[in-house]
Amino acid sequence: MSAGEQAVAEKIQQYRVEKKSTVWQESKNVRVAMLYLLPSIVLFSIFLFYPMLRTIYLSFFLTDAQGTAALFVGLENYLYILQSSQFQKSMLSTFLFVLYTVPTGVILALFLAVLANEKIRGIGLFRTLFSSTLGMSVAASSVIWLFLFHPTVGILNSFLGLFGIGSIPWLLDPTWALISIAVTTVWMNTGFSFLILLGGLQNIDRHLYESARIDGAGYFYRLFRITLPMLSPTMFFIITITFINSFQSFGQVDILTRGGPAESTNLIVYSIYQDAFINYQFGTASAQAVILFAMVFLLTLIQFKFGEKKVHYQ
Repeated sequence: MSAGEQAVAEKIQQYRVEKKSTVWQESKNVRVAMLYLLPSIVLFSIFLFYPMLRTIYLSFFLTDAQGTAALFVGLENYLYILQSSQFQKSMLSTFLFVLYTVPTGVILALFLAVLANEKIRGIGLFRTLFSSTLGMSVAASSVIWLFLFHPTVGILNSFLGLFGIGSIPWLLDPTWALISIAVTTVWMNTGFSFLILLGGLQNIDRHLYESARIDGAGYFYRLFRITLPMLSPTMFFIITITFINSFQSFGQVDILTRGGPAESTNLIVYSIYQDAFINYQFGTASAQAVILFAMVFLLTLIQFKFGEKKVHYQ
């Protein structure tokens, strides 16, 4: 073998050794990473992946009272609920509820965050008040509003009486019941949205505002040309989270109206609960859960597809 061929052979051998070492190191890094992720994977598997797969599985079966699959029916559960007037009314109520809560909650939280971001004396007290709902459970908040909505001794009707307005059956009238649930939900979710938006506002570079003031820009020009564009990533996050949470609202419905009156507040999550744990029809309940998951997943994808284009990350 000539000296040149020997040098080439040595380089090839060295390359193979280095490549083998690199592959081993990458494999080692993967094993270490998987070891750190193992607790999270186990918890997600137990509390998320298995229930999701079990729900999809049960949606193709008729079940007994214990939730055990008894008879395979294929897509009949889906066809049944899609043709059910109760399910259609539930979907309509859910979409109206989302329409009431998401825009109102986001706009209210943004308004409060902009106010709380001003550097004025005593603003810390208002920040605490605006975010106070974050520390209250759904059950406690719903009980508070249950007393506020009381048709005879509730504070809301007493306040309306001061202006000569008659009492409103907030939770007893199909027209007002869904609005009442929406008001309660907006009040409960405002604290979280407010804190996130306030954090986003405080992360905006103050030099942008100073430069705009030097150029003679007014308050509303700075708001629409600087604040909102720079806050758009935080706004996109809040809108997405609020949108998903509104589809999953349950506690306030269960405590305030139990889906009534006349099923006007029978949101889809509460409908799933009724079918599964009151009527023991786990198959149809699972089918509704799968439809809800698919619907929220699709709408979230659409939101990311078109909404993210208006987000300014720099």
